Amino acid sequence: MKALITLIFLTSLSLGAFAQTDTTSYPKERQEIRQLLRSQGPGTNIDCADMIAVGPKGDISFTRQQWIEAQKKEKLVFKSLRPVPGNEFIRIYDGTTAVINLLINVNIVVDGQDINIKVRRLEVYHKTAGNWCRVAGQGTQVDENLFPVNSK
Repeated sequence: MKALITLIFLTSLSLGAFAQTDTTSYPKERQEIRQLLRSQGPGTNIDCADMIAVGPKGDISFTRQQWIEAQKKEKLVFKSLRPVPGNEFIRIYDGTTAVINLLINVNIVVDGQDINIKVRRLEVYHKTAGNWCRVAGQGTQVDENLFPVNSK
């Protein structure tokens, strides 16, 4: 019985060591992704042709044009997107795929009303022909009354 408990304990310790977030591999690609995230703005196209996006109401768009049309339907206009420093988590796989979780300050106009919100984004990028493009994305508004975000 002691051997079994010891085995379970050692296995859980070793799994914890392997589960650490890799923040150093592919430094060139990480810098490219950071630059891409910081250069995003209204009208900037960073999407692949086969991009898929999920909107705030759970709606799904299978192309950039569908995503733009969904925003128009909701009378939504993006004014600015700013990543919150210290809240970007980038994982690079094989130098050609990036999975990013980030917190952004978003300034939007909805049906004529100016709104500032924080959004937690999960995005997937693919590097092809030397360029990164977004293949998937989904955002969730952070309810700061329930879950305050330290953005310092």
